[in-house]
Amino acid sequence: MPVSLDYADYDLGGMTSADAGEAIPEADFVVLPTGSIEQHAQHLPVSVDTLRAESLTRELVEAAPDHDLSMVRLPTLPYGYSEHHMRSPGTVTLDADTYRDVLVEIMTSVAEHGAERVAVVNCHGGNREPLKLAADRVQRDADLAVFPVHWTDFARERLEERFGEDWGHAGEHETSVIELFHPDLVDSEAKRPQEQSRYEVRQYAYFDDITPGGGLGDPTASDPEFVEGVIEAANADILEALKQDVAAEAGD
Repeated sequence: MPVSLDYADYDLGGMTSADAGEAIPEADFVVLPTGSIEQHAQHLPVSVDTLRAESLTRELVEAAPDHDLSMVRLPTLPYGYSEHHMRSPGTVTLDADTYRDVLVEIMTSVAEHGAERVAVVNCHGGNREPLKLAADRVQRDADLAVFPVHWTDFARERLEERFGEDWGHAGEHETSVIELFHPDLVDSEAKRPQEQSRYEVRQYAYFDDITPGGGLGDPTASDPEFVEGVIEAANADILEALKQDVAAEAGD
């Protein structure tokens, strides 16, 4: 399921109000996982980005104490800005302004309860621009530091070394992640190399302008065992980056 109800001690969703009142101000970071509901070719479910956000942040928060960080994890925000996939059934999008406002209101809410920092761990490329605007607004209007973490950026170099440059949407990377955490949701018989049109300057209007199959790369080359190692390394890099930023705040 996209948003887990199998809560751990660090999950806000399993806390009472009194528990949350103690945990939020004490945490180094409140973590907001963000995904989307959109088509992911013929072999993956529409919840891929949300499933990734849920699973990757679970791994991230569980590793945080090894990096001397404490975290409270908010329930995963399942919907994002996915207008460019709306020609494909199953895609559900928020308007860009609506998505920005949702992020602002979520972050403002935790600020009201004493949060000092929010790490928004984003697993959908379409969310980037509205997330930046939301982070700017919250940092200017609320006493809250915002850390937008685009998860794939911390894995990009390792993924390119293994899969080349076209491993993105519904390709080797995302297929591997879903095979690792939710193998029952992958239709292995529908996996096939994807065709892609390449433009140097043109901005595409809809995703099927560049890939009629709905995906990129070659999902038949997925490697969940390799990606498991990438996840561990990328999460360690994210946690160290956050730790360094906390030290920089303190002037250390």
